[in-house]
Amino acid sequence: MVLGVDACKKGWIGVSGDLRGYFGRTIDLVVAAAEQDGVLEVVGIDIPVGMPATGVRQADVLARRMVGRRASSVFSTPVRDAVAAATYAEALEVSQRLTGKGVSRQAYALAQRILEVDAWAPTAGCPVIEVHPELCFATMAGHPLEHPKSTWAGIEARKRLLASVGLPMPADVGAAGEYGAVDDVLDAAAVAWTAARYAEGKAVAYPDPPEVLGEGVTAAIWV
Repeated sequence: MVLGVDACKKGWIGVSGDLRGYFGRTIDLVVAAAEQDGVLEVVGIDIPVGMPATGVRQADVLARRMVGRRASSVFSTPVRDAVAAATYAEALEVSQRLTGKGVSRQAYALAQRILEVDAWAPTAGCPVIEVHPELCFATMAGHPLEHPKSTWAGIEARKRLLASVGLPMPADVGAAGEYGAVDDVLDAAAVAWTAARYAEGKAVAYPDPPEVLGEGVTAAIWV
């Protein structure tokens, strides 16, 4: 069993490879909910796994290039000290000092999520991989998607792509459907697709091999 996880407003949702849906207010709780239905082989998650100490991760650079017009959906992962900063102003100062560049408000808004996953991942009982849904959908389609996921056309295109790879989204996806927005659920399903590819030895890492960030930390976005 594999699980794709995405953040939602109230916590985290998960979608399994067989399209069962889960919810948890914390990452460990959504994983624990899924584990009640079976042993997890892989957890894929749409959040940075591995923060740089300085500079920009190659994973982010490569993923942004691969998704074309959807590049704005791939933000640069802030350096660890910026993620740990107490305020956005502090994060901005730290990032400027360590990288010569600022940090977007979108990236800093995810700081607590990034730290939550950073603390949890080493304790997981299976591999935890970083996955970006837009890269998944671009790979399924063979090209970057035209419409953003916030539009009707974008939602329909993503549903068709999931169906084309054997994941036709059902009307009922359990707790994931109760707590997650439409795009959250579709993103989690796309992440589950890559988690299954990883379990089968078919997934590709960007970069390949994963970048070594120091102190045993590596980073790659898988698809």
